[in-house]
Parts: sequence; C-alpha cells; structure tokens
Amino acid sequence: MLPVEKKAKKLDKKKARDKKLADEEMKTNISSTEVFVLPSGQEIEKEANEPPELALINQRIRENIQALSNFSKAREPGRSRKEYLSLLLKDLCTYYSYGEFLMEKFLEMFQLNELIEFLEANEVHRPVTIRTNSLKTRRRDLAQALINRGVNLDPVGKWSKVGLVVYDSSVPIGATPEYLAGHYMIQGSSSMLPVMALAPQEKERVLDMCAAPGGKTTYLAALMKNTGIVVANDAKKERTKALVANIHRLGVTNTVVCNYDGRAFPKVMGGFDRTLLDAPCSGTGVISKDPSVKTNKTEKDILRCSHVQKELILAAIDSVDAKSPTGGYIVYSTCSIMVEEDEWVVDYALSKRHVKLVPTGLDFGREGFSKFRGRHFHPSLKLTRRFYAHAHNMDGFFVAKLKKFSNKIPGEEGG
Repeated sequence: MLPVEKKAKKLDKKKARDKKLADEEMKTNISSTEVFVLPSGQEIEKEANEPPELALINQRIRENIQALSNFSKAREPGRSRKEYLSLLLKDLCTYYSYGEFLMEKFLEMFQLNELIEFLEANEVHRPVTIRTNSLKTRRRDLAQALINRGVNLDPVGKWSKVGLVVYDSSVPIGATPEYLAGHYMIQGSSSMLPVMALAPQEKERVLDMCAAPGGKTTYLAALMKNTGIVVANDAKKERTKALVANIHRLGVTNTVVCNYDGRAFPKVMGGFDRTLLDAPCSGTGVISKDPSVKTNKTEKDILRCSHVQKELILAAIDSVDAKSPTGGYIVYSTCSIMVEEDEWVVDYALSKRHVKLVPTGLDFGREGFSKFRGRHFHPSLKLTRRFYAHAHNMDGFFVAKLKKFSNKIPGEEGG
C-alpha cells in the first residue's frame, strides 16, 4: 500500500469510529429525554389573567413538540396525547395570533416540526417578483436596464424563463420607465404557475375566467404572441379597470375584457380551447400578505368558498370544447391550501363531468392529496401540485390541470 492509501484507510476508520460514538451519544440523549410536565390548573389560570409571556410560550411549544415526538418516554405519567396536543394548539394560537379553527386545520395537514416552519414562513413577506413581458423585451435586457437603475435582482429560478426576483431597489419598482412602458408586470411567482400549466398555444381561443388585475391574462397573451383571442372575464366591474390598464400598458392586442358572473359564462360564450380558472378563495396561502386571515376564517367561510368553486369549475369545464384540435384543457388554481377548496373541488368535478387529470408540467411542488383525514379522493389527484411558503419560498398555491374528453354532461345525455 502506498503511504497515501494507508493514511486514507486510517482516516476512514477514524470517521467510522467517530460516527459510532456520536450515534451512541445521541441514543443516550434520547433515552434520557426529560419528562415534559404539563402546566397545572393554577399556572394556566395565572397565565390567562396576565399578558402572555411569548418567550415562555415559545419554549413550551418546542419542548411539547419534542415530547410528542418521543411520547412514551417524555410524557407525564397518566397524561394523554390529547392533553399535550390541546396545550400545543392553545400555545400556537397565542404565539402566532391565530384562531383555533385555522390552527386545527394546519395541525391536521403538517407534521409538527414542519408546522413550525410553515407558521414562521407566514410571518415573513415573500420576495417581490416581476415577470418580463416578452411582447416588448427580453429578460436579459430588462435585468440589465433595472440593474443600471440600482435594482438588485436575480432570475426567479430554473423553472421560469421570464421571472425575476427583486431583493432591493433604490427606485420604486412600480414606477420605473420600464414599468410604465410595459416591459414587466409585478406578479407573485406562484401566480405564474397556472399559466405555465395551461400552456396556451398560438391562435387558440382561451378564457381567463377570474382575470383581474391581469397578471395571468397578460402572461397568456404573451405566450400566445398576441395571436388568437383571450377572453378576460371578471365578476367585479370595478376590478376590470386595473385589468384594462394592464392590458394596454403591456401592449396586449388579442384580448377582450368582459364582466359576467363566471358561473353563468357557458351561457354567454363557449367553444374555448383552454380555460384558466384561478378561483376566488379563502386566501390561506397568502397569510403573509393578509394576516387578518389568521383569525377571520371559519368552517362556514371555507365551505362557502368551496361551494362557489365547485360551481365555477363546472362552468370552466363547460366553456371548453372537448373536440378542440389543440386543447380541451382546464387549469384550476387557488391561493388556498385548504383541502376543501383544492382536492375536494377537483374530485367533485371529476365525478360531474367527462374530464380527467393530466400532469401539470410543473416539475416541482408537492403532490396533491389522494386521501386526507379519512376522506378518499380519486387516485389521480396525485397529479395536482401544492406549493408552500416554507418549502418553495412563494405564496401557498394549488394547481390542477384537467383534460376534457367529451362535451356531453353526465345525467343529461339521455335528453
């Protein structure tokens, strides 16, 4: 053996020995886990009458999670897991300022350690992102122009050819000459995803059902190179002002704006190649933008949203022509992470119309749930995609892509 080989062999042995020692130490630490004692009734009463000590509560949250992850050894004799979870729920609500309803929902959705990451991510604003308007400029040229104005930026990620993330800027990003000339749109990175999933083709007829303020509409037009036609609809008339303004600013010429309730849209117009439905929702994916969501959402609100979303998704499907030579696709998206507004709605559509789920074409994000808390959905729901603030550094988002294979409506075929 060469001296260098001998040295390497010795080093490998030393590494293996060190690792063994470290593992044994870790096992010892785990086995000697301290028992986490729940606060007494008097302590709870005292806390209730005084302003919360956040440092104390934070410490207790960490210790409680640790105890729950090694419950048989770390629990107080005679105390149930339910009691520990009940304390954790109360502490999380106090520390992060949530209502109990929403926190219970999140506890069902995430592992405990991931839940903390998720809640922490909701306390921080997502980075400002802009989308290059490819009808007027290229990303490289836009980036250079903005860097020259004192903007610190980078491409948003490998997944986008047009997105840029802005770290800081010495000029207002919504008032640069480039912005006013329509070279870019200020747009959250997550809201670029449904348009990419829809993948509109040139010369197609495309419907954007809930279009204001126009980030997705103008992206659709750019991908279609201003050919074909985009019908941009929004149910609220006052919101169409921003939509029209952005269409003009970005030099979009293939788009018609209209103002109908999306649920009635198939009676207005049909025969589209593709439809995008970015449905109105509870906003549980954008808590960092709107902290009021933490406390003002109830079970009733979520179910009300879900009901409207179910009506909208059927209307979106009915607006598409299954015989389209190039399309027949529907993309459904929300900025909610609630299963009732996401998988549940898509599962409902699968049972009510001749559609099937197809891959979104987005190569990141997590699989949607095919079962959740005892509720079983169609197995193809794994093809949908979920995005989370803590995992993908973008707003919480859900994207599903459907392909329509018959214009007949089940139950009405005999008529």
